[in-house]
Amino acid sequence: MTGLSLEERAGQLLMIGTPVDAPGPLARDIDTLHLGGVFLAGRSTRSASALRADITALTRAGDIPALVSLDQEGGSVQTLKGPDFPLLPSAQRLGTKSQTELRSTVRESARRLDAIGITLNLAPVADTVPDDVGAANPPIGAFRRQYGSDPAKVAADIATVVPASQDQGVLTVLKHFPGLGRVRANTDVSKDVVDAQADATDPYLEPFVAGIKAGSAAVMISSARYPKLDRSNIAAYSKPIVTGLLRERLGFQGMVVSDDLGAADAAAIVPVGERAVKFVAAGGDLALTIRPQDAEPMAAGLIAEARRSPEFNARVTDAARHILTVKDRAGLLHC
Repeated sequence: MTGLSLEERAGQLLMIGTPVDAPGPLARDIDTLHLGGVFLAGRSTRSASALRADITALTRAGDIPALVSLDQEGGSVQTLKGPDFPLLPSAQRLGTKSQTELRSTVRESARRLDAIGITLNLAPVADTVPDDVGAANPPIGAFRRQYGSDPAKVAADIATVVPASQDQGVLTVLKHFPGLGRVRANTDVSKDVVDAQADATDPYLEPFVAGIKAGSAAVMISSARYPKLDRSNIAAYSKPIVTGLLRERLGFQGMVVSDDLGAADAAAIVPVGERAVKFVAAGGDLALTIRPQDAEPMAAGLIAEARRSPEFNARVTDAARHILTVKDRAGLLHC
């Protein structure tokens, strides 16, 4: 860490989206802004060999290899499809299978992702959707992204999924902490998404705890509000939630990733350049935006705040350390 400049440390804290079928233009920003990660956005049916060439180029575009991520959950949320990437069942359907079948499905999917250079899958969904909410839950239940309606059962599935993926070389991201299963609006298109029930003893935290115990490399923070945990901020900007609950109460020592801070309406309560700053100040590590144009203002915001505040500068160093630890775990620092 002592060998990295402020610009390099700040850049490592950003994961920037790029179209999965045309990712090449982002390579310049990976190099000049020292970006820590790439998110492949959209859907693709291209061959594994074509994707592998693009992913290798992105990974190696900067001095520090980049994490390359996507959403390969299954069901309606599956970035890669086509002959080399068979359709995956939804999490809801997988939740009805045996642990053996679940493990086998996840392993095979992760094996295919690892073979093309994917290092981080933004999955599994650890949210629990109550039976009496179901499809009325727009972000999760409406798309059958949940493993079930009983947090204990979801926890058991998460405990299976995490090692099944990570043992094949694809690190996992538990999402969307502290839970989106009860909300009645979608943070992508709504500015005030609220779970009025969640607190520090919420049983719906159990799947996240199970994933943490199973060794998940990362946890994603939602952009909803949880008034019993923090009356003032969305989760992504909340120190009581990110640092107090996730880090201190639950003991998570891995990488903390934001949900989309770019296009999502819930995150747009502050200017683009301030969003990564607020997330990192809350205790987050890797700020995600699906919009390539957000890279420069977010990097500039982080650098400016680190120059202004010694405390924030130390937080940037700490966050970069978490990210580099994950990269080391993914084998990127040895390639």
